[in-house]
Amino acid sequence: MKAWKYLVAVWMTLVIAAGILIYIPEIPILEQTARNIFFHVPMWMAMFAMFTTSFVYSIRVLNSHDPLFDIKAESAARVGMVFGICGLMTGSLWARFTWGTWWTFAEPKMNLAALAMMIYVAYFVLRSAFDDEEKRARISAVYNIFAVTTIPFLLYVVPRQLMSLHPGADGNPAFSEITAPELRYVLYPAMIGFIALSFWIYDITHRYKTVQSRIENS
Repeated sequence: MKAWKYLVAVWMTLVIAAGILIYIPEIPILEQTARNIFFHVPMWMAMFAMFTTSFVYSIRVLNSHDPLFDIKAESAARVGMVFGICGLMTGSLWARFTWGTWWTFAEPKMNLAALAMMIYVAYFVLRSAFDDEEKRARISAVYNIFAVTTIPFLLYVVPRQLMSLHPGADGNPAFSEITAPELRYVLYPAMIGFIALSFWIYDITHRYKTVQSRIENS
């Protein structure tokens, strides 16, 4: 194991412990569930990091015939989707406490986030439709580039233009009392930690997929 992985393990242990144990101010409506910000937001940041990594390798697929780039693009997209689903789940838990429902179709942020995940479900379905490795790699790369470019619009640009209870939309500030100094001391390290954790999981995933590909082609 590389030294940076030990650092990530220690870092995440401290982040999680701090997120549970530190004092936070009493915030109207959110109350102690404000601690969810230490997990919910960093999970989305990790997803963005993985989808961006997948985007870069998809471009390299189109500029090269190296199948390793396709494996890396798929692995990063897979890990990104896992963190995206975790982001949806923690968001649903928060919605249950603050809005009184696990899910509401009247909330554009939630629905557009779910749509973003469905776009990536289609990416994996598309990959399974081809037996030819090179054809699969190149078509999947084109689709993936399109998929990644939709993420900023679905999760940031469009929700900010619509009426919403979600922070960061329709004038509802994302960085206000819910990110008081007491929370920021953990939130920003948590973002770094979750992004690093996503790269750790990605490293394991793409090495596993590489070995699997070599066995199948041997």
